[in-house]
Amino acid sequence: MSVPAYLSRTYWWAYLHPNAVRLFERQWLVNLILWGNFARLRDAALAELGDTVSGQVLQVACVYGDFTPRLVQRLAPDAHLTVVDVAPIQVDNLQRKLGPQPHVSVWQQDATSLALPEASQDSVVLFFLLHEQPADVRSRTLAEAFRVLKPGGQLVLVDYHRPLWWHPLRLPMWAVLKTLEPFALDLWRSPLAAWLPQTAEPHIRTARTFFGGLYQLVVIRR
Repeated sequence: MSVPAYLSRTYWWAYLHPNAVRLFERQWLVNLILWGNFARLRDAALAELGDTVSGQVLQVACVYGDFTPRLVQRLAPDAHLTVVDVAPIQVDNLQRKLGPQPHVSVWQQDATSLALPEASQDSVVLFFLLHEQPADVRSRTLAEAFRVLKPGGQLVLVDYHRPLWWHPLRLPMWAVLKTLEPFALDLWRSPLAAWLPQTAEPHIRTARTFFGGLYQLVVIRR
């Protein structure tokens, strides 16, 4: 499986170079990148999954920092977490970070073509993935996430959002995203529902923003 061209071209410096992994796999740094909001956003996403997370859980894309270890701590004895990422170096990094975990599988898979059966997951979580994808890839990722979700299951999304007009970081963040993460500005222009399959839109249960609107949490229950 090859790494998508857009990822190699746009995000080699953050996710594909060995030095990038060594640099960014630091809790204080990922918190700084999110202006001190990492723990708040992490805990908000985990709260939607529950204090005890049961069943089959899918995390699409590895995450720097302690998001996945904190999720593992919440797994019920009969639960299983599957984490997929298209970049082999990210898969290897997460495996080292977690160590042996009998209730966790980490696989190299493309988010737009998951090797998982339809309606097989009780929960699916995407934590700061969608802003890294072009619009067509984002749509296919969300369609796949919704495809593998069981009826009654929930899809938890955390990502960037258009800040309020008065936000003091609005212009600096626009410049940073335009330069380093150009696909993220899509999420300033349109709501996440713009890339959801039409069958998913009526199921949006929760949508709220954080830090003056710069970040968002969306929960969809199938």
